Formats: sequence, C-alpha cells, structure tokens
Amino acid sequence: MILIRLISETIKKLNIKGKCICLHSSLKSFGDEIEGGVLSLINVFLDYGCTIIVPTFSYKFLINPPDEKRYKKNGYNYSIKIDESNEIFTTSSNEISRKDMGLIPYTILQMKERIRGNHPVCSFSGIGPFASEIIKTQKPMDVFAPLRELALFNGYILLMGVDLNRLTALHLAEQMTGRKMFIRWARDTNENPIEIECGGCSEGFVNFNAFLYDVDKKVLVGKSLWRLFSINALLKKAARVIQLKPEITRCNDEKCIRCPDAIAGGPVLE
Repeated sequence: MILIRLISETIKKLNIKGKCICLHSSLKSFGDEIEGGVLSLINVFLDYGCTIIVPTFSYKFLINPPDEKRYKKNGYNYSIKIDESNEIFTTSSNEISRKDMGLIPYTILQMKERIRGNHPVCSFSGIGPFASEIIKTQKPMDVFAPLRELALFNGYILLMGVDLNRLTALHLAEQMTGRKMFIRWARDTNENPIEIECGGCSEGFVNFNAFLYDVDKKVLVGKSLWRLFSINALLKKAARVIQLKPEITRCNDEKCIRCPDAIAGGPVLE
C-alpha cells in the first residue's frame, strides 16, 4: 500500500507546498493501492495549500461541422459523421470522458468546491486557493488560457506516472510558435452551434523526451515516476525545439491526419 505519508513527504521534497499545479496522472502507475483512496491523495495537496488544475475533457458534446465551415488543414475527416448528444454543456456539469481523463480528474469534478472552465469539450477544472482565477480565463475559442494563467502564477506541471503524450501544455507551446489550434464544433447554452478551439494529436510528444530531460525533477513514488516541470521553463524550451524541429510533434501513425496539418500551421480560417 502507498502510504499517504509518502505522498506528503514527496510534496515537501519537490518543494511545491502552496504552488499551483496542473496534474496529469495514472493511478495504475503506483502499482499498489493508495491509503485512503484517490480522495486522500487529492486532500494531501490541498492540505499543503496547493491549487490543483486537471483536464476534464468531455468529448460527448462534440457535434458535426456545419457544411459551410469545412476548413482546410483542420485535422478533420469531414466524411465521418459522429453521433451527436442532445445534452448541452454547462460549467456545472460533471460530465467527463472518464476513461481518457482518469480517476483523479473525475473525482475533482465531483467535489463541491471545484471550478470548471467554459469549454464544452476541452475544459480544465481546478480546486484550491487560486482555482477560480486560473480557470475562469478559459473560453471556447481560448482553450489553453488556464495554462497561460498558470504560467503567470509561476506554476508547475506534474506528470504522475504518465509520459509526455499526456502533457497538454505542449499544445500551448505549439500555439506559441504560431500554430493555430484545430477548430471543432459544439452547442452553446442556447443550443446554437459554435466553433471551439481544440488541440491536436499528442502521441508524438514523447519525442520531446530527448530535449526536456534537464528541465524536470524526477522522483519515484511506489512504482509511479513523478516528473515535475516549471511550466515557464517547459514552454520556453519546448517552443524553441518546435521552432528548430517542426517535425518533432509528428506521431508514428502514417495515417494520422492531425499531425501534418498541425505542422503545416493549422486550419486556414477563411
């Protein structure tokens, strides 16, 4: 069993008491149960005054694109139709693509004090002292605003047993180099179709390991490898690497339509 005392000691060791942290996690990576369960793990961070930000994406709110909005280089196969849900996203919704997001984001989303961002598909949610200030910046056409705000707080990214293909902030690094994020579609609270900004394929992000090895702090908790990044240092280094090596974000799937469009600069909005 992973004792909560070990989690507490790790937070102190990483010197992140009172810090704002975007967390990407896999509980399976620990290789054993956590004492008191996932809520106990979350509460240790909160007891140390941390603000936790997590991705709480909810893909069920996606709708098919209008015929007149078929942008080129948008990483989208317009010949495929999706089954649309009749549900409408609101920031009070607890809907989440749980299998993709994991148990920690799911649990935080159920907590009374949590704050959820205003994005029907790629929302971030937060809990803790500065959650509202960070999360309230998110809008349907400004998907990564919470991460930019996290940078203003000199915040951190903590990978808890996952690799860089889960590190959403690398999409922000792409955006910083001038790439446009992809356009998708959802409905607003008045049930009208709206355009929303979304990131692309992240499977190629593991290629950054060769360049970010000196930016993170590493510590083993049970069998779970934790990697802590200063978001400002991460963004600065990753954006520079993308400028020098644009192909670094490309995944290994030769049929992926998102990677080449992202490398080409993203959608042509006309």
